[in-house]
Amino acid sequence: MLYSILLVAQVIISFALVVFVLLQHGKGADAGAAFGSGASATVFGSQGSANFLTRTTAILATLFFLNSMAMTYIISHREEPKSVVDTVTVEEPAQNAAPAAADVPADVPADVPADVPAATPPADVPAGSKDGAKP
Repeated sequence: MLYSILLVAQVIISFALVVFVLLQHGKGADAGAAFGSGASATVFGSQGSANFLTRTTAILATLFFLNSMAMTYIISHREEPKSVVDTVTVEEPAQNAAPAAADVPADVPADVPADVPAATPPADVPAGSKDGAKP
């Protein structure tokens, strides 16, 4: 819950920081003000806007970094699993009982497990050859 609140605050602070940085004058804007470009007709007066915007930007930048560190601390100290693999539980396979003697065909030797099918040669291979070639 706290992380969600900090995330919303982070987005709002980020947006405000971008807006205040874009509102500030660049270094080249001072040369235009010297020739009477109307800098004295601003809302904050001739010098007030630079001071206000600079201080607000510094405060927003500080809040942005503090909020980022708080969010990092919350995420790094979570007790939840960090991976989907950590949430998977492995079930032990059921122990199958040995098959009864009636289930095993008569032509299977005793040392072959009951679940291995008996090998039968394909119908098109003659009984005396291994690969189907004539001797």
